[in-house]
Amino acid sequence: MQDYDMELTMQAPVQEPERQYYFIEEAKKLIAEKSRMLGRPLTFCVTTFGCQMNARDSEKLTGILEQIGYVEAEEEQADFVIYNTCTVRENANLRVYGRLGYLHSLKKKNPHMMIGLCGCMMQEPQVVEKLKKSYSFVNLIFGTHNIYKFAELVVSALSSDRMVIDIWKDTDKIVEDLPSQRKFPFKSGVNIMFGCNNFCSYCIVPYVRGRERSRNPKDIIREIEHLVADGVVEVMLLGQNVNSYGKNLEEPMTFAQLLQEIEKIEGLKRIRFMTSHPKDLSDELIEVMKNSKKICRHLHLPLQSGSTEILKVMNRKYTKEQYLNLVKKIRTAIPDMSLTTDIIVGFPGETEEDFLETMDVVEQVRYDSAFTFIYSKRTGTPAAAMENQIPEEVVKDRFDRLLAKVQEIGREMSSRDTGTIQEVLVEEQNSQDTHLMTGRLSNNLLVHFPGDVSLLGQICQVRLDECRGFYYMGTNVSVNCNLKMNMSAQSTNLPTF
Repeated sequence: MQDYDMELTMQAPVQEPERQYYFIEEAKKLIAEKSRMLGRPLTFCVTTFGCQMNARDSEKLTGILEQIGYVEAEEEQADFVIYNTCTVRENANLRVYGRLGYLHSLKKKNPHMMIGLCGCMMQEPQVVEKLKKSYSFVNLIFGTHNIYKFAELVVSALSSDRMVIDIWKDTDKIVEDLPSQRKFPFKSGVNIMFGCNNFCSYCIVPYVRGRERSRNPKDIIREIEHLVADGVVEVMLLGQNVNSYGKNLEEPMTFAQLLQEIEKIEGLKRIRFMTSHPKDLSDELIEVMKNSKKICRHLHLPLQSGSTEILKVMNRKYTKEQYLNLVKKIRTAIPDMSLTTDIIVGFPGETEEDFLETMDVVEQVRYDSAFTFIYSKRTGTPAAAMENQIPEEVVKDRFDRLLAKVQEIGREMSSRDTGTIQEVLVEEQNSQDTHLMTGRLSNNLLVHFPGDVSLLGQICQVRLDECRGFYYMGTNVSVNCNLKMNMSAQSTNLPTF
């Protein structure tokens, strides 16, 4: 990352990111003064709701907060609590409102406490109006398009006794080279694009994340090179629809071409990505994945519905037959590819026959796992105004039947590698048994095996001894992993997770 030395005697620059580094220095000064007054460091807590895009945004918020002098703490002890919100489903909004009441009680005990709200939920005008009216104790509200302005907004909030609100309807701006603090030292998300142009009729995302805009490939490569130099071995490329990457660049580049460039980065061991829209998944991409030694054998390919009629009303722009043909291409080219998906049950107008079409796709494709959702009406989307909303008891019955089928097939698919030796990226010490480490296979399944924290971030060869539904118990057979195993773990009763 480039160094930016800013003198506070000068006027705030107009250009980014220089402007934000100016406000980082100004925030440092304000935080230092407040810390001296209180006789202790100021603390913060960032809580993330929603997707991996939000998780990556939260790492950027955390990086700036740490740089200006805040120290991370639990929510109950935090002087600055930030909720990075999601609005894909209504219950996500309700959770935030519920927790704000609890934060209000904390703030009464700590008069120095600040509360910040950002993310997708803040892009909804009715939400902001409700917050202004009923939650006036919130200090800072901003959205998805101006997250890069966080340091500047923090200065405004620290300097004001009033609620600071900065919401943009849309943007075409991408600001590079701002601080970030990764959750894991050995893996990281990397945004390759922002926004979405698909406007599925049930989805609020294009309205709150804006139109598609792709990052310059040179900036992406540079970021990943810096991450690898800092110890990262796996990256997750993030975008609402990664398959449409590059269409708005001055020099267009396909997602497949970007992957080929990323694969050349020395020291990078694994490449993941999400999410893929079926309508844009090209033969070129399948070929690149087939020949890659670094792209993980896991593809998340949202179905949403197996009914061509419902898919048309959803504005998904593919049919059941096209989806199944795409899966056949993928499975023919890459037989060991793990497929996962998203499915919505109870979309307006869904008949029993439509639902059975979805069940048919599940049985034909045989997903390793699926995220199954009951349709959630989102104000502002075309589907919210549709007639033929499905009765709750019908939706629940269909959801239960789908979930049972998905889990039955998932257990069968997950067990197919039992007895084989696979590469596992060791991610954490097991929370239920400290004699065990937990890692992830290329196909995204978890493996628990005896070991210690010296293995964190390493890629080990692990024999998959027993499949327990959606995870494995295994044994580390690596010669390269520095295993300092407590031998008592050999006789430990392995937990059921």
